[in-house]
Order: sequence, then C-alpha cells, then structure tokens
Amino acid sequence: MDQMLERLAVNEYYYFLDGFSGYFQIPIEPKDQEKTTFTCPYGTFAYKRMPFGLCNAPGTFQHCMMAIFHNMIEKTMEVFMDDFSVFGNSFSTCLTNLKNMLKRCEDTKLALNWEMSHFMVKEGIVLGHKISKKGIEVDRAKIEVISKLPHPMIVKGIRSFLGHA
Repeated sequence: MDQMLERLAVNEYYYFLDGFSGYFQIPIEPKDQEKTTFTCPYGTFAYKRMPFGLCNAPGTFQHCMMAIFHNMIEKTMEVFMDDFSVFGNSFSTCLTNLKNMLKRCEDTKLALNWEMSHFMVKEGIVLGHKISKKGIEVDRAKIEVISKLPHPMIVKGIRSFLGHA
C-alpha cells in the first residue's frame, strides 16, 4: 500500500474512478454456482455472479483487477479493489492513460460508477490519504472526525475507542 501511494504522489494529474457494484461484475463458473446456494421463502437460488460476503471474494476480485490491468499497473494507473487511480505528469499523458484504461474496461465489460469518480484533478483521497504532487498527507476529514469524538473516561471506553472492546 505504501509503495502504491508513493508511486501516485509524484504525479501532476489524476483521474479517480470507482467500479460499479464491483463483486457482482465477476461471473461464477457454472460448476461453482451450487456453492452459493441459499433458500428463502420464494425458493432455492444460486448466484451467477460473485456476491459480497464470500470469504474469498476480496482476494478473487483483486486478482481479477490485477489480471485485467496487468500491463498498466504501476506505469499509468493503480488499482485497489474497485478504486482506480489513473495518473500522469502532463495533461495529455494523463488523458492518454485514461483512454487506455477505459478501453480496457470496455473490452472486459467492466462497469464504472461515474457519480463516484473524479476527473483530471491535481489531488485526491486514496486509501484514507490525500495524494498530490506535493506528496502524501493524512486526510484532514478523518482527523476532524476523530478529534470530535468524546474523550473516553473509563477503561471500557478507552478499549472501545482503540477497537479492542
């Protein structure tokens, strides 16, 4: 993760794109669909696409994204789950990199969520860090949220705050 942020932070321009319903874009082999069978009042069903909640879903999804963009990762873009960061040091380079990435999405029928995407920006939030040509910074919004939390007064409150409750 640190290396990815460092590779991103030396660029002038960025596109931050979000995958649309990420897991559901990954088909499940017909022979494996029975492993996802569930029963409800309306009948017994099996998923044809990878649902959220499967123990191997995150790893499988990341593996698929790495396979799709294998020759672009680290050179023109980074991908973490369904968050795509396309970068370049010039406007035209970044635009070309986006064009290539979108072509690959089109070729593999990978859908993107345009409402959650940001185009041709000079900074953005990636994995809770603000990245820009200036470097890597902590996301100020996260600091504000934490600083506004009530101060714990008892041991149980401290454990809860630290995530050990």
